[in-house]
Amino acid sequence: MELRLVLEAAGIAAGAQSRRGRWRLIVAAEDVSAAQRELEEYRRENQSRSTETVSVTPTYAGAAIGVVVYAAVVVVIGLSTLPWGLGGDLFTPGEMQAGKVLAGDAWRCVTALTLHVDEGHLASNLLFGILFGFLAGRTVGGGIAWFSIVSAGAVGNWLNALVQQPEHRSVGASTAVFAALGLLVAAALRPRRSSGESLLRRWRPLVAGVMLLALIGVGGERTDVTAHVTGFFAGLLIGAISSRIPTRWLADERTQWLAGLATFAVVTLAWVVALSVT
Repeated sequence: MELRLVLEAAGIAAGAQSRRGRWRLIVAAEDVSAAQRELEEYRRENQSRSTETVSVTPTYAGAAIGVVVYAAVVVVIGLSTLPWGLGGDLFTPGEMQAGKVLAGDAWRCVTALTLHVDEGHLASNLLFGILFGFLAGRTVGGGIAWFSIVSAGAVGNWLNALVQQPEHRSVGASTAVFAALGLLVAAALRPRRSSGESLLRRWRPLVAGVMLLALIGVGGERTDVTAHVTGFFAGLLIGAISSRIPTRWLADERTQWLAGLATFAVVTLAWVVALSVT
């Protein structure tokens, strides 16, 4: 029926007839050559179009459980430190202080990601962390996504310590939040099969990511812009690796669970070390 419509659109009268389980197109004898040319051209156009279309990106499981655990960790530590909660002092052992990080307190690069100065700071990072974290989880799977995000957030804090004064302090999950954004951009930049893509179209995910970073990552009196930039940059680098992990690993539930448990273990171990040495 589809090929019949093609011929009809070309002005060639055609009929369809079933004989012994096979369908045939019936045209007038004088239209046979023209019909064959039209059908061959139609097949070539469709074959060319199919090779130029962007391949469908698969999605993976674990995105929801990943953001639930993220939210739980951030809220529990928030309740432990904020004045209207338990009001405990976890900032002294856990905040990112540039001089101490470079002196060997590497755990601060991780623990600082879980600390927030007030409820507004907490709510903002909770909202954007859930959004970007869920999308990252759909892109590479919940476990691998959060292992990549926490790793990139820690690297972002370390890079921030390198360029700041020794007394510089920083806390908040925003470094990891922008690392998640960087991961998403890196996944979107992964080369596709399409060969006819323009340069502007090819790099527009990076342009969009930088614009989003500028929109939500620069404003605010107490915003650590450098931490956001270094987190985004680290997310790009680590995202370039995680987005190239073989599909069979990303689709493997056990691999995702192991990566998720490893992420939780890294955060827990960082806090155990932080509390034991202070």
